Amino acid sequence: MPPSMEIAVLLLGVLALETRRSASALHIQQAFASPNLTNNFVVDPISRKVYLAAVNTVYQLNRTLILEAQKRTGPVEDNLLCHAPQLPQAPCEHPKSLTDNYNKLLKLDREQGVVVVCGSVYQGFCELRKMENISEIAVEFPPQGEKTVFPSMLNIAANHPNASTVGLIFRSHGGNSRLLVGATYTGAGTQFFPKNHSKEDLRFENTPEIAIRSLNIKDLSRLFTYDISPSDENVFKIKQEVKTKNKLNFVHAFIQKTYSYIAFNNDAKIGHKESQPNSVLARICLDTDNPRQLAGLESRKLTESYIQMPLQCGSNRNIYNRLLSVYSAEINAEDASGPQPYLFGVFSKADRKSALCAFRFGDVEEEIRQSRMNCSSSPSSDVHVLDSVNQGSGSACIQKKNLQLTPNQLDCGAAHLQHPLALRRPLRALPLFEYSGLSSVSVDNVHNHTVVFLGTDKGRLRKVSLTVADKSTAPLRLKPSKLMLRIRVAECDQWKSCRSCLGAGDAYCGWCTLENRCSIQKECAQGLLARSWISMGEGPQQCPSITLTPPEISISDVGILINGTVPDLIGSRVECEYWPGVSTAATLHLDHGPAQIQTCPLPPRENYHPILPGTGETFGISVVIKVNGTSVVSGSFIVYDCERTGAIHPTKSCGSCLTTQWKCYWDLENHLCVSSKDESKHNLLEVSNLLSNLSTRQIPGGPHYIDVVLHKVYNCGVGSSDCSQCWGREAQGHLCGWCENSCRPRDDCQPNEDQCPAPEIHRISPLRGPVDGGTLLTVQGRNLGRKAEGVKVSIGDVPCYLLPERYTVSVELVCRTGKSVHDRTDVVQVEVDQSGNGVSKESFSYLIPKVVSLDPQRGSRSGGTRVTIRGEHLDIGSQVRVTVNNTLECSIIESVKTDQTIECIMPKAEHAHAELLEVCVEFEEQPCQEEYLSQTYSYEKNPYITSIHPERSFLSGGRTITVAGQGFDLVQTVFMQVLEIGRECSVLSSFTILCKSPPSSQPQETSVQFFLNGILYVRNNPSSSEDKLEEEEGDPLTSHFMLEYVEDPQFFTANREKLIKHHSGEPLTLIINKVPSNLELQPEEYSVMIGSYPCNISFHNDQLFHCTINGLPSSSERELPVTVKVGNFDHIIAKVQLGGSELAIVVSIVVCCVLLLLCTVALVVYCTKSRRAERYWQKTLLQMEEMESQIREEIRKGFAELQTDMTDLTKELNRSQGIPFLEYKQFVTRTFFPKMCSDYEKSLVQRTFENDSLGPRALPETHPLLQDWQATNTTRPNVEEGITLFSTLLNNKHFLITFVHALEQQKDFAVRDRCSLASLLTIALHGKLEYYTSIMKDLLVDLIDASASKNPKLMLRRTESVVEKMLTNWMSICMYSYLKETVGEPFFLLLCAIKQQINKGSIDAITGKARYTLNEEWLLRENIEAKPQNINVSFQGCGMDSLSVRVMHTDTICQVKEKIIEAFYKNLPFSQWPRAEDVDLEWFDSGSNSKILQDLDNTSVMEDGRKKLNTVFHYQIPEGASLAMSMKDKKDYTLERGMPPSNMPHTLISKGHRHSHRKKVLPEIYLTRLLSTKGTLQKFLDDLFKAILSIPPDCPPLAVKYFFDFLEEQADKRGITDPDTLHIWKTNSLPLRFWVNILKNPQFVFDIDKTDHMDACLSVIAQAFIDACSISDLQLGKDSPTNKLLYAKEIPEYKKRVQCYYRQIQEMPPLSEQEMNAHLAEESRKYRNEFNTNLALTEIYNYAKRYRNQVANALEANPTARRTQLHHKFEQVIALMEDNIYECCSEA
Repeated sequence: MPPSMEIAVLLLGVLALETRRSASALHIQQAFASPNLTNNFVVDPISRKVYLAAVNTVYQLNRTLILEAQKRTGPVEDNLLCHAPQLPQAPCEHPKSLTDNYNKLLKLDREQGVVVVCGSVYQGFCELRKMENISEIAVEFPPQGEKTVFPSMLNIAANHPNASTVGLIFRSHGGNSRLLVGATYTGAGTQFFPKNHSKEDLRFENTPEIAIRSLNIKDLSRLFTYDISPSDENVFKIKQEVKTKNKLNFVHAFIQKTYSYIAFNNDAKIGHKESQPNSVLARICLDTDNPRQLAGLESRKLTESYIQMPLQCGSNRNIYNRLLSVYSAEINAEDASGPQPYLFGVFSKADRKSALCAFRFGDVEEEIRQSRMNCSSSPSSDVHVLDSVNQGSGSACIQKKNLQLTPNQLDCGAAHLQHPLALRRPLRALPLFEYSGLSSVSVDNVHNHTVVFLGTDKGRLRKVSLTVADKSTAPLRLKPSKLMLRIRVAECDQWKSCRSCLGAGDAYCGWCTLENRCSIQKECAQGLLARSWISMGEGPQQCPSITLTPPEISISDVGILINGTVPDLIGSRVECEYWPGVSTAATLHLDHGPAQIQTCPLPPRENYHPILPGTGETFGISVVIKVNGTSVVSGSFIVYDCERTGAIHPTKSCGSCLTTQWKCYWDLENHLCVSSKDESKHNLLEVSNLLSNLSTRQIPGGPHYIDVVLHKVYNCGVGSSDCSQCWGREAQGHLCGWCENSCRPRDDCQPNEDQCPAPEIHRISPLRGPVDGGTLLTVQGRNLGRKAEGVKVSIGDVPCYLLPERYTVSVELVCRTGKSVHDRTDVVQVEVDQSGNGVSKESFSYLIPKVVSLDPQRGSRSGGTRVTIRGEHLDIGSQVRVTVNNTLECSIIESVKTDQTIECIMPKAEHAHAELLEVCVEFEEQPCQEEYLSQTYSYEKNPYITSIHPERSFLSGGRTITVAGQGFDLVQTVFMQVLEIGRECSVLSSFTILCKSPPSSQPQETSVQFFLNGILYVRNNPSSSEDKLEEEEGDPLTSHFMLEYVEDPQFFTANREKLIKHHSGEPLTLIINKVPSNLELQPEEYSVMIGSYPCNISFHNDQLFHCTINGLPSSSERELPVTVKVGNFDHIIAKVQLGGSELAIVVSIVVCCVLLLLCTVALVVYCTKSRRAERYWQKTLLQMEEMESQIREEIRKGFAELQTDMTDLTKELNRSQGIPFLEYKQFVTRTFFPKMCSDYEKSLVQRTFENDSLGPRALPETHPLLQDWQATNTTRPNVEEGITLFSTLLNNKHFLITFVHALEQQKDFAVRDRCSLASLLTIALHGKLEYYTSIMKDLLVDLIDASASKNPKLMLRRTESVVEKMLTNWMSICMYSYLKETVGEPFFLLLCAIKQQINKGSIDAITGKARYTLNEEWLLRENIEAKPQNINVSFQGCGMDSLSVRVMHTDTICQVKEKIIEAFYKNLPFSQWPRAEDVDLEWFDSGSNSKILQDLDNTSVMEDGRKKLNTVFHYQIPEGASLAMSMKDKKDYTLERGMPPSNMPHTLISKGHRHSHRKKVLPEIYLTRLLSTKGTLQKFLDDLFKAILSIPPDCPPLAVKYFFDFLEEQADKRGITDPDTLHIWKTNSLPLRFWVNILKNPQFVFDIDKTDHMDACLSVIAQAFIDACSISDLQLGKDSPTNKLLYAKEIPEYKKRVQCYYRQIQEMPPLSEQEMNAHLAEESRKYRNEFNTNLALTEIYNYAKRYRNQVANALEANPTARRTQLHHKFEQVIALMEDNIYECCSEA
């Protein structure tokens, strides 16, 4: 047994109250409460720390069960059919749900400092946690990035809460730690496997039942592996086909010597043969000793040494066949010389009967050796190879002649038989202790006594001593299991004497001699010294004792001798204490043996207490032997004083001296009685010569007397108010007399007359009494006599006997009335000697009392029954009492006693059996002899309580608690006490009591007590005999009951609506849902009220109930509350709004009339229209046939284009040109200031070829923020100082946040200003992105707080605040690298594809509409054929050879120029391209004639009064024609651009030759071209979306992970659990805020030409991306816009990609603040000094200047800003800046 068992035992349980306390009961020292069910615990033997594992949590406690650390382990998302998520590349297609984590294994490895914690989730995954702090992981397993991880390394414990797991840790001979685990198989075919699931799970098939695994944390690659090759030889795995016949339920695994033992049950055999044992003990040899010589360093194999044997507890038909618990311990057996190891086990059978059996390990080892020897020497039927396991396929036992096995081979297997073995014959033992419901066992060997602790399935802990007549303590009542309890195994201090301590039979307790107390040996300071601590085995005869010699001592003696059994006292301070403060030092005299003799001097004579007169000549004295100030043993003796004898008998002192029982002598010379005989004196008389001396000698001298005169002083005038009082003082020796109406000395009264006036009676009490007399009659008055002897009292002629002891001279007397012959009434007379008679004014009545009835006439034996006695004259006399059986008294309730009734409380019965007793009313202490004063009453069996139901109440209280039991018809009053609050209950029947629970302030479990008839209900124990323990265990009676308080129930209507509309008078049925709870409320417990009208409950189940009301009457109130009431809890869940039925009828009639009228009108219109439609149909039918043929032709062409365009487009885009990315600074300015950049480019950017003849050059820096800021001559020097100070202020978080909030509160601070301020702040703080991020987060928190209180889903939807624009800019900065490296290429290819596809068909030069597009509004809805042709073009001054350019014959000259420019400048950014109007195009025909081609010239054709633009077809340019392009002359170009436009109207609706007489067609037939374009571009669009919604491993989006985690953290803090809200937040912050902006504005990223047509196509793509990020389902129909219908089929797939992307971001490792700050610092460093921050600061200052007063007021109102004087610094900035005349002209 562990050392802790010597003082305390640790248990898991919940304490329940136990009213019956035994002298040796167990008591709780400390407790630790766990909110969840506890599973396992382990104790560190060195530090005594306790590691406790509960469901979903592990705890670390100190030795007093104080919490030191804890770690949540669940619930987690899991599925029984999924592999552990720690297994790389192990996806699971099964849905996961939150699963509780039950601890299956908790083991301590002190050598490595780790705790092995295995749970039921993740297929039995194990963690290694630190011993010093269990909340921290000791070793991360599997390591990050580890690829060679197998399921067998992760699936260790059982993965089901009800499946068993055992284990142990040992160290092999190599010093490495190993873990042995036994786990129940939970795969297919077991009750643990999910039902109705046909998928076969390989995880379970590959998991062994028993395995030895590596636990060396220094070798992580082998951690939890089987650590042997081949690994199958280190596992014990049952074959798959026989698993149903071998269902192993493991009980315990432990180490004994060098073996590991595993105890288990084979549950597959349960129910087959109850007389056959199902319990098995298996043994495996461990390499914990020196390595074997033959094996070298090879590890011992599990299968080589495995052997198992059945265990049988019981014999014959009484076999306990299921093992519940085992414990190994060394105990002292009666037939053994020393301690021997035994295995104790608790076994049970089907009827809850259980027993304790013990098996000697020596027998186990002998059985194993003999079985292996038999298996090797001859075929044996007692042992066989275990063929049910994979390794058990070897040969059976065969004979090996001349084979001699070594002891090691007999213990751990032979080389020729390396297979698991099984014994058929069980190891048998007889029960040591039989009991009902045993479930666990623990054993301790205490001072050669075996103490067993037994737990039961009903939560009791019992301590049993097997060597002291099987003595059992009273049980400590426990329930499993939410508490960790530290229980003291013995309460020794309750025994106050040595004999009671050693006779208690508790092996833990002994007598601590030098401390004089009963204690555990460890608590005795000198417990290790001989005889200083006496154990139970030594017996009471070893208790310290003393013998006093002599037993009687004279007061003049000098000392006493004491001998007895005491410890070795050498070196100790020993003294004898006679009384407090009087002690003498003792002298030790060593003798042979344990006895020691000590001499104690007596104290001096003057220290003795004087002998009081009349008490004799002796007195007793106690002596206490103290050792070092502590009493060890005590005794007493008699001290006598011979000299005192003469003082007692002065007239016969000599005779009394010599006749006393003590040894006294009479000194004749000095006339004294002395105690010592002096040999020198010869005149001492002894008892032997007493007679002769008295007769022959004359005693000289005689007695001498001294008279003492005492004088008294008294005053007659004090205390004498009348004559009788005055003369009555004579009895005190006072000589007083009554004269002149006052009391004076007699000498002053002349003449002396001693006669007093007649007595006066003022009052008598009581006025009534029984005729039998005995009433104490009190008479008060004046001159009622001088002394009692001179006073006589009578009632008429009946004497009243005066009580002298209660007589008060003159004023009061008490007499006892005599017996009257009959009832009568008469006056009271007082006769006083020498004074006369006095008569009372009141009369005294003699009455005859009578008892008529007694109700009730029976009650419980525990008493407390309130009975009512009815009769006549019951309130007479001076004393009335009610007796029961003449021995007990019924306590009268004086407050309700009347002349006709007496109420009293019956006492507890004297005897346990039922009896018929007499209840009698006694008057004046006279025995009850008359029948008319008594009634019969019977004591019956006490009522008892079996249970209370329910056992839970809600916090508001008022729940009806039903108390079940019997005999409640004897109960008059019941009080239930909970939480020290009493509640009166009502008795419903003889078997039922109803109580209401009181309210509680918090959820808790508390005890309930009942007071029946005012008596605390205690357990009605039918027998106190320890022989009936089984009956007691099964007895359902208890003294205390537990009541658990939980949260109040919650209800809501079916749709959670708060307002229900209803018409008065109509039936109403409400569906009310219940929030799940464990209250188990019944329908009768709750009521529903609608206003003041009850609603009847018509249906009920666990989730909801229906309440119906036949009709609500009309009410003045329009809204009636719906109130659900349960006990004291009531809650309004909704309101019923009543609507007027009359109004409904009127409205119905009006509606019907209107509908009838509308139907009539519709019928007339229909008839008219149908005739017209008939005529129109004939006309249209011909047109439809014509259109159908056209549609077929259009569809055929579209299908052909769809099949060929994709290939053509891919070929055309395979060019080697680079991607024209804009530089970072241009990307930033265009993203931050989109409107501003557009304005600057239009106003400031000039084409370089206009001013430079050398050709195109790079785009100049046009944005002011990209230029250097120089202070002009007009600026004063202090402006730079002001800008610097203002920059410092902006770097103060309190200033900046206050500044932003102050500006946003201004009504004239528009959205454009907010966006501008945010972008300027981003530029100003670009060098400190970490600080910028913290500011953005703080502002976002404020925005979230504001949105959460309204509608959180609307947050970040628009850019209406500074922080939302700051977030846009932050995303742009952080995502630029990702955009350029990952998304840029597929995005650019998509743009090129769109442009190429548009150019493949006809394009209207005026409207821009084209044959091929994605946008319906830009679709050319005419059938204009565009034939492609190639032309050879040379560009003068370009330095390139001629190129072949593909154009359409419908292209205008301007469109041809654009295609030619694109062909020559395609490898340059668009900003360096010339414009079409800046070049001339010249055609050289076959006759070497040249011709300048223009859109309009003299050859242009007029049509309908308008000129048509010239096309390639117009000029009849043939295939392969040669054209030349050249830049226009600058002068001519200037003149041309300065010419006024022609007044001639011209246009081109379509580029082809329109046929004026072509047939009319429906334009909708051309919508199929949208699908053709979509199909061509689909691959490029998919590539783009894949790039956006994927996470490349080499470039993960850190900013996205960081910001999404921030959003999730903020949602958790505010209790936002709706996943849709988080999805919307993420969508609004990244896809809609950043990607949609980029998709719509490619010019932010590339230096390209974004035409209006391309912008329209990108809008369709952006809309598809927006729909993919939305959580709402698209409701599309035939009337939906084509922009949404075009990608309706692809949207669901895109949505899955978005959700997968969000999930992958969430599963990324968390990003710390330090990692993110490092990333931001790197971004700041890369683009340092790219922007003009001073100009940005100046623009920010302009906002500060505009709202100067508002900002200053906000700074003053902020306590932090006020404390740091930010307001004064801000004013200083204003002062410095306003002295400058510089005015910034930039709009940035």
